[in-house]
Amino acid sequence: MIDKSEKFSWLVRTGFAARGITYILLGYIALSTRGDAEGGGSAVYDYLQEVPFGTPILWVMSVGLLAYVAFRLMCAISDIQHRGTDFTGILKRIGDAASAVAHLFLAYACFQFATWTRTSTEGDSGGQAMAGSILQYDTGWILILLIGLGFLTGAFMQAKTAVTAHFMHRISRHAPAIVNPIGRIGHLARAAVFLLIGWSMTRGALAGEEDRIRGLGEAILALRDMSYIYVWVAVGLILFGLFSLFTAFYRVIPDFGPEGLKPSFRA
Repeated sequence: MIDKSEKFSWLVRTGFAARGITYILLGYIALSTRGDAEGGGSAVYDYLQEVPFGTPILWVMSVGLLAYVAFRLMCAISDIQHRGTDFTGILKRIGDAASAVAHLFLAYACFQFATWTRTSTEGDSGGQAMAGSILQYDTGWILILLIGLGFLTGAFMQAKTAVTAHFMHRISRHAPAIVNPIGRIGHLARAAVFLLIGWSMTRGALAGEEDRIRGLGEAILALRDMSYIYVWVAVGLILFGLFSLFTAFYRVIPDFGPEGLKPSFRA
């Protein structure tokens, strides 16, 4: 019988694998089109619709991305990674929450394509559509502003992680040595994208205009006029995707014990 810990582990690993596929395809499409593609991150799922078994793959990725979102929310709310309540720990947990939101947008777009219910709204990952729905409420701009600040915090933490390679603390010692350098480059590229998303959300919230808000794919396309930076970010996201696939295999997953939601780690 598969226990609760093993089910949780498989869900988390599926989430990291789905994240990896998304980032690899996103970087690949950005490089191959050099900014000519429309739809940003949604082009990833549009691309998958055209390959054999594309719809089943989209369903698996939808579930995987939702599992990853749930994992990041648990990291932010329940502190299952034991980040602590000091200043650094709080910043990391805010970054976890921002990551959950970013991948919720991706999961939303992926689900739309899996069910063939994509709307005419052109958003790279469902970001503008979801943000527009939130801004319809009187206090919606406050929530978007907080999410934007969360992305800015996440960008800082991603950049810091790229420098310190702290992500290796949660990777098994059996992982190949290449995981470290590709993880550093990938996190730095992701920091640049998070910075653009956070800035756009902050401006969009203050102006009350969802058209200013960018999701993952649109943040990349915003760099297309800066050729070298655009290519570097696209390559970096491919490497982050590869890092995510390695993480799916070698991540040290929290082990749920009788104490409840907050687990201990196993090597």
